Amino acid sequence: MSRDGELSGRISLVTGASRGIGHAIARRLARDGATVVCVARNAERLEEAVASLRKDGLTAEALPLDIRDEDAVRSGVEQTLARHTRIDHLINNAGITRDGLLLRMKTDDWKTVLETNLTGMFFLTRAVLSAMVRARSGRIVNLSSVVARSGNPGQSNYCASKAAIEGFTRSLALEIASRGITVNAVAPGFINTDMTAGLDDKARQAMTGRIPLRRLGEPDDVAGAVRFLVGKEASYITGTTLNVNGGMHL
Repeated sequence: MSRDGELSGRISLVTGASRGIGHAIARRLARDGATVVCVARNAERLEEAVASLRKDGLTAEALPLDIRDEDAVRSGVEQTLARHTRIDHLINNAGITRDGLLLRMKTDDWKTVLETNLTGMFFLTRAVLSAMVRARSGRIVNLSSVVARSGNPGQSNYCASKAAIEGFTRSLALEIASRGITVNAVAPGFINTDMTAGLDDKARQAMTGRIPLRRLGEPDDVAGAVRFLVGKEASYITGTTLNVNGGMHL
C-alpha cells in the first residue's frame, strides 16, 4: 500500500486501534507515513491488527494497555517516548457502551463507561501533554458521537461521556493553543462497525431512515476526518467538533 508521505516521521498514538474505527484511523495515518502506536486492552487482538498493518508495508507497533489504569498509562507513554522521543498525534478513540434504561442501570455500568470513555482519555491526554508542550507542537483528536448532542434513550451513561468529551476538547484547546497544539473532536453518527453488525434488517432500515444520506457511514469516513485534523490544512482549527453523521443531526 502506497503512502503520500506527509506524515512521515510523525508518531501517532491511537487508542481502541484493534478494530473498527480505531483500526481504520491507524491504517489511514500509517498509510500517509506515520509510525502508529496502536493501543487496546486485548493483546491478542491488538497483535493481529498490527500484523495486518505490517503485512501491507505500514509501520505500526502494539501497546497493550487498559487506559483506565493510570499507572499503566503513564508507563506506556514513557515507553513510547523512550523509543521515539516524541508523540505528534494522540487519537483518543477507545470507547465502550453498557446500555440500559436509567431506572435499571447498574452502578458498575455507569462507572465503567465513564471510566473508559472519559477518565481513560484524561489519563492518556495528561500523560502525553508534557511532551507536546515541550515540543510546542501536537495534534489531539477525541472521538465523540452524534448522541452527545442528540441524546439516545438507554444510553445516558454513553451520551454523558461523549458530551463531556466535547466540553473537555474545548477547554483543553483554550489551555494549550499558545503552545502550538490543537485539540479537536470528531463526532461519528451511525457507522458500520461491530456495534451495528448485529442489527437485523428492520432495525438497520429504521436506523438508515434517520440519516439524510440514507446510508450508514464507514470507518474510513471517520478516519478521513481524523486525518484532516492532524494534517497541515487543519493547522488553524482548534476547539471544534467535526460531525461525520450523514446529516443526521445538524
